[in-house]
Amino acid sequence: MTIQILKNLLIMTIFASLLGACATNQKPQIATVPQVDIPRFMGAWYVIAAIPTVIETESFNAIETYRLDADGTIATTFTFNKGSFGGKMKTYTPRGFVVEGSGNARWGMQFIWPIKSEFLIAHLDEGYTQTIIARNARDYVWIMARTPQISDEAYATLRKKVADMGYDITQLRKVPHNQRENR
Repeated sequence: MTIQILKNLLIMTIFASLLGACATNQKPQIATVPQVDIPRFMGAWYVIAAIPTVIETESFNAIETYRLDADGTIATTFTFNKGSFGGKMKTYTPRGFVVEGSGNARWGMQFIWPIKSEFLIAHLDEGYTQTIIARNARDYVWIMARTPQISDEAYATLRKKVADMGYDITQLRKVPHNQRENR
């Protein structure tokens, strides 16, 4: 086997293991926003902070970009520098599937076929400039914004929302961003 095939198998195994953890969740369901205007939600979102998955524990300049495809699925590109601002650029391209009847606020995010990971839009401000993506398992969460930095006050508000959802916010990691926005 080539090294690339082994890497891909490892990533698939890790994601499958992580997704299995949500099956035993006993906490109440996380409420999602009532309605998401999908075209308005599309575009680049900077990851401000996260309880990260194993692949993003050393992320810098993390950006998640969404594009609505003609078939109604969401083409997703997640990029970041690994380990430092000058670290190797990593790119992942999962596909999002909006759950019918969810007001477009629940998605299945597919990194490997046929498994779809839960993706809940638990907070979205009126201007579509800040969002919180959560999971009922309370294992991962992402605070994202349309800009690479937000005010300390806005961050504190979003962090409190994450805590109120039942997350252990001591696990929350702020993602460093340099001032370059033209990646």
